[in-house]
Amino acid sequence: MAPSRIPDGEQRGWIVPIGGAEDKEHDTAILRRFLKLSGGSSADLVVIPTASRLADTGDRYEKLFLELGAAQVEVMDFDTRRDCHEPGRVQRLERASGIFFTGGNQLRISTMLGGTPVAQAIRARNAQGVTVGGTSAGASILSEHMIAYGVEGASPRADSVRLAPGLGLTNRVVIDQHFRQRDRLGRLVASLAYNPFAVGIGLDEDTAAFISPDNTIEVEGSGSVTVVDADDLQFSSMHLVGENEPVCLLGLGVHILTKGATFNLNTRKASAGSLAPPKT
Repeated sequence: MAPSRIPDGEQRGWIVPIGGAEDKEHDTAILRRFLKLSGGSSADLVVIPTASRLADTGDRYEKLFLELGAAQVEVMDFDTRRDCHEPGRVQRLERASGIFFTGGNQLRISTMLGGTPVAQAIRARNAQGVTVGGTSAGASILSEHMIAYGVEGASPRADSVRLAPGLGLTNRVVIDQHFRQRDRLGRLVASLAYNPFAVGIGLDEDTAAFISPDNTIEVEGSGSVTVVDADDLQFSSMHLVGENEPVCLLGLGVHILTKGATFNLNTRKASAGSLAPPKT
């Protein structure tokens, strides 16, 4: 699934995957930046809590964004696929300046929204310049190839990960979240063994990768973003091993980015950015 076509003369909106457990009480830097990119004090947000089974998840984010200064926030949950065909919901998304997915289970989002007019509207709105983000499960769903589930551990195995179609806002990345806290390097690397085209993004908690319209990753938050690049992959044994056997991969590139560092998804080049010492 390729991303929606960007209309002539316009640019794609920001894509904001968050690693989960973002600061909601003190600095709130990630949510504040998401709000700013969505229009700041004029922002009209739609919060989609479909991934969560907790009844108050959407209300909590509604309150947070209103307290941060959003002009309007509406919670839009989907309990059935029929909900995703309602013209009124599609029209509401077409008025939004920012769309935010909460955490939970990413398969609840994909099985509920996948292929529906609501999913098509979200893809189109991002292509038209609207910011779309999500935290935890809401981060995983944003890319074309989504990590549905997998096992923890540092070593990739053929059975480390199961992939499913995501929303497809971008086909440049595969996203994993709660990355360092849940030891998910192995399953992210395994996903790249299946598809070396994409760049792996591992998001620590309270950390976000703000993907700009020109496909530059900017880091926000207190943790790090692990970027795994298989563009120069020299060898993979994925096609040779059994499901529970480790995979041999040669030529992977790995970057650890913190706030101030960047990674360009077009050139596949990392930069220390504002962390670099000034030139003399």
